[in-house]
Amino acid sequence: MDANAELMTENTAKRAREIVGAVYRADSRRVLATLIRLLNDFDLAEEALHDAFTAAVEQWPRDGVPVNPRAWLVSTGRFKAIDSMRRRARFDASLGELAKQLDAGFSGAVEPEGQDLEDDRLRLIFTCCHPALPPDAQLALTLREVCGLTTEEIARAFLTAPPTIAKRIVRAKAKIRDARIPYEVPPRAEMPDRLDTVLRVIYVVFTEGYSASSGGSLTRPDVSAEAIRLGRLLVELLPEPEAVGLLGLMLLHESRRAARSSPEGELVLLDDQDRSLWNRDHIVEGLALVERALSSRRFGAYTLQAAIAAVHAEAPTAAATDWAQIVGLYDVLARANPSSVVDLNRAVAVAMRDGPLAGLALIDAILDRGDLEDFYLAHSARADLCRRLGRTAEARASYQRALSLARLEPAQRFLKRRLGELKN
Repeated sequence: MDANAELMTENTAKRAREIVGAVYRADSRRVLATLIRLLNDFDLAEEALHDAFTAAVEQWPRDGVPVNPRAWLVSTGRFKAIDSMRRRARFDASLGELAKQLDAGFSGAVEPEGQDLEDDRLRLIFTCCHPALPPDAQLALTLREVCGLTTEEIARAFLTAPPTIAKRIVRAKAKIRDARIPYEVPPRAEMPDRLDTVLRVIYVVFTEGYSASSGGSLTRPDVSAEAIRLGRLLVELLPEPEAVGLLGLMLLHESRRAARSSPEGELVLLDDQDRSLWNRDHIVEGLALVERALSSRRFGAYTLQAAIAAVHAEAPTAAATDWAQIVGLYDVLARANPSSVVDLNRAVAVAMRDGPLAGLALIDAILDRGDLEDFYLAHSARADLCRRLGRTAEARASYQRALSLARLEPAQRFLKRRLGELKN
């Protein structure tokens, strides 16, 4: 082989390896979702996924990239899994029988490109979020299997030890296997309850990324980005109004990320944010999604929260915010989804509309009934209203209570600054 031909071969091989890497980043979770359906086992599918990409690294540089890389990976992974079960059958006869069943059930089939593969991702989301699984297991399994985060990454995101996360994932997989939970989108009659579970898990993931519950950083962009990716996937595959509303809500919140902290990482409140830093593309898309969800007249709590975020997004300045509209939306949200946190947020909006004394009365009523006693934001909001009313001693006590409860370091520094300002 002459030098030019050898160089061309090397370049072709390098390009093939680059394509393998690109396909892995873009499509590995899709391939895994299909393999889970075909093999009916999480661990076997993950092993098959690894074997398929290993084969791609070896074969594509030599034989060329297949016309349909994703289908090639699914087919290769399935055959690798069947071969593996046949080799192990000498120790476990049941594996040999399972290999025969899989081979007979899918003989010669190469998974098609398109809707079948997309439906597999939706099946996987609903399986990971099955109501038979504990909420913490739903969250861990979704991040692991649908998003592709490692156990260590999930543990870091939620400040939990990796072995704890690993146990949750193992138990969740065992529950799915032992309870024979099907890999399917639920029947329409079961859809409302199951969809609520999926939406809740996605929003929990987003909230932890957008406004971390603890640690040294105000936000975790990689975590919220995964939630938005899941939200887009859900809307693409199942465009229910509340899924649309949730995606709009996440985008409108995410639009403020760059303005929520100073270059030094300090917390910046909404009223003090530089709105020129808000992401206009996210806002435009988020507003369109909110309008789409509202026009369906079949919306719920996520869409109402998104409508509130939309009012903030449309205000050119903090002073121009339509607080009367926000209070009205909170009134509707409180009826649709009553909670103490909604009541707290409404109280803050009332304070902006009617003055701090009106808001303080509402917050005191919430705390008097024992709700949110351990929620630092309730005490921080009360402290701010007392500060604005000149009730310095009460403000100091509430800031100190909030500080004792806050686990997020930027929030702790903010509360300490507020306390320091009261002494001046």
